[in-house]
Amino acid sequence: MAGSTQSRLSYIDWMRGLACLLMFQTHCYDAWLSPEARQTEFFKWSQLGGTFPAPLFLFLAGISFALVTDKLRERGAPPAQIARTTIRRGAEIYALGLLFRLQEYALGFPWAPWTDLARVDILNMIGLSMVLMGLVCWAAAVSRPQSIRAASVLSVAVATAAIALLTPPLWTTWRPGWLPWPLESYINGLHIFREPQPWLFPIFPWAAFAFVGLAAGFLLLSAWSRLHEASSAALAGLSGVAIVAVGYWLDHQPFQLYAVYDYWHTSPNFFLVRVGILLVILLGSYAWCRWGAGQWGFSPLIQLGKTSLLVYWVHIAFVYGRFSILTKGKMSIMGATGGLVTIFLAMLLLSIARTRFKGRGAELFAFFRRPALPKS
Repeated sequence: MAGSTQSRLSYIDWMRGLACLLMFQTHCYDAWLSPEARQTEFFKWSQLGGTFPAPLFLFLAGISFALVTDKLRERGAPPAQIARTTIRRGAEIYALGLLFRLQEYALGFPWAPWTDLARVDILNMIGLSMVLMGLVCWAAAVSRPQSIRAASVLSVAVATAAIALLTPPLWTTWRPGWLPWPLESYINGLHIFREPQPWLFPIFPWAAFAFVGLAAGFLLLSAWSRLHEASSAALAGLSGVAIVAVGYWLDHQPFQLYAVYDYWHTSPNFFLVRVGILLVILLGSYAWCRWGAGQWGFSPLIQLGKTSLLVYWVHIAFVYGRFSILTKGKMSIMGATGGLVTIFLAMLLLSIARTRFKGRGAELFAFFRRPALPKS
């Protein structure tokens, strides 16, 4: 069982590392390429790859949430204690998101507008999603204590559907304009603009990806899935293919439920397609780590996945920030690719240092304070 658990954690880390790699290439090419290079097919494909990191991070946050919740339940923790633990962790991530925004504002001062402090970023949404998942799981456990797992999966499915289906009107015809813009921004990503912005990360639709990951995590941790890991991963991948087909079919129907239909930003059909792709990636990651080269010795992606928050935080300063290692908006594709390789290797080394010296601060401090040996 220990080896099996380690396998599950390894392919989850590998997926998170893949999200980091896709994030690096998206940010590097977006920040550094010249206007001419941004008109190429290469840049378009790079930005297409950039549509995956945020859903992956949220989806994996949901799976990790399920792992923590399941472990606490196995230890006999009551629902209230589990809720406190998970909600507190979500609040910590949300606070880190606010701290990150403060850091970016300080580094960009005096050019950065103060409104950037209230921008809804991916860290904010991961933290808020964890708080919401903690509340939903607590409610499910209290209402159905005899069948907590089934009640949790059902409650999570309802929450996912509600978020996905309410996204289009909350971005258009049902916009809560009566709210101050910093609060409305958490609903639909309005920020300071007249229309919601697709580059922000409001609850609708982004929190739904975390809930999908939570449901997937509960199913993957069920008794049957623990005994049939490969089969459960295969079922997840096949379900993903079916979900993609359903989303595509729904999008091509002659009728629409919404007065304003935006496939690429708010459509529940596009949400289904992306969920399906996430499940296919999950199967591919599991297969790569179990039967492929995913764990042949050292895996850079697994290593990055273990410290994804750290490398996310640090790389932004060296790509978009004041300490950018290349001139922003001036580079060729080859030049930006060289910068991307540099960022990847630097973040990998940072990740290795973080895991190697984690918890050894006192030991290192003692080493530097050690008196020099007398010369013989």
